[in-house]
Amino acid sequence: MAALAVLALLLGGCGSTGSGGTDAPARAGRSAVTPSPTGEPEAGHSGHTAAADDTPPRPLRAGERRAGLRMPAAYTPSAPYGRGTDDYRCFLLDPRLASDQVITGFDVRPGNPDVVHHVILFRVPAEQVDAAQREDATTEGEGWTCFGDTGLGGGPGAGLDDAPWLGAWAPGGREQVHPRGLGVELDRGSRIVMQVHYNLVGGAEPDRSGVDLRLAPRTPATTLLHTRLLPAPVELPCRPGRDDAALCERATAVADVKERFGEGPGSTADLLHLLCGEVRPGPVQTCDRPVTQPETVRGVAGHMHLLGRQIRIEVNPGTPRARTLLDVPVWNFDDQGSRTVRPTRLVPGDTVRVTCRHTQRLRDQLPSFEGVTERYVVWGEGSTDEMCLGILQVTRP
Repeated sequence: MAALAVLALLLGGCGSTGSGGTDAPARAGRSAVTPSPTGEPEAGHSGHTAAADDTPPRPLRAGERRAGLRMPAAYTPSAPYGRGTDDYRCFLLDPRLASDQVITGFDVRPGNPDVVHHVILFRVPAEQVDAAQREDATTEGEGWTCFGDTGLGGGPGAGLDDAPWLGAWAPGGREQVHPRGLGVELDRGSRIVMQVHYNLVGGAEPDRSGVDLRLAPRTPATTLLHTRLLPAPVELPCRPGRDDAALCERATAVADVKERFGEGPGSTADLLHLLCGEVRPGPVQTCDRPVTQPETVRGVAGHMHLLGRQIRIEVNPGTPRARTLLDVPVWNFDDQGSRTVRPTRLVPGDTVRVTCRHTQRLRDQLPSFEGVTERYVVWGEGSTDEMCLGILQVTRP
């Protein structure tokens, strides 16, 4: 159980899509991908940069207001441990709330889409604000390094089944507006950590990202939204004939991940074996999670990186009560916007399964892998590492 608690914190910083249900399905992102007749992206897809979104914000509804928050100053990313092409940086933002509020929508504004891989907004409860301010003040430059999670501890309710997320953005994400009557809690005295994952494959350039929040007073009639994370392992061996490189050994590959991101975040690959049970190396991995309390699924999303091929989220697979919440047969890294679903009731005894397929073949087609030696791929924080993550946004009685 202690190991699973650590895993819950490590997954706090994994690259995710925009979270949450919306009044209308998320619009498809402008994508650099052109599927080939085989369903694989054509060579030339960068697998990273999505066009900036210039869509006007949706009108406010009765009782809502906007609060624009931005990094205090521009930040130029760099690999903090001297290796790799990724930087996770946390920035402390103050929404200056005079009363308890709910977030009814949000629009993350990546300042420099050429380097921003994803953005996650974390709730910092009032009792953690002092720790966050100390971390910010004692770290040189804007913000602080935060591979894995914010580095502040999970706070009340943190974990896989109730992650302290307020919202998120990844390529293809657009403004999210929750259905009327629903919102994510943000109490008076709290702060927000904006975690930005920078990818440096194309070079390091300054960024000053921000977010526009839609806020409304929290009332007894408000139904709160919660984020549930559904991770699964990634255990993708090198291809036959290309498996003589040092990093084609799993132990060496895991050690490399730890060197680039730290011992904690680098241990996720092993901790997922405890969460999901026996894992056999191969292109397809799954993880089953039990439902332990009544909840209603309102929104769904999936997240993989550049070697992702397919992702699916199912309820009670292989039974007469089977339902599919998400099915992406051809993964497109540049279109990770969340999807609404018809409200789907889950009860204790149900099982939710996430399944991901990855392929080493995409190394031969994507510019991000030019000059990168093939390796045994496990869960890792970098854009050229991999993840398998289902994300549910749910309401609970």
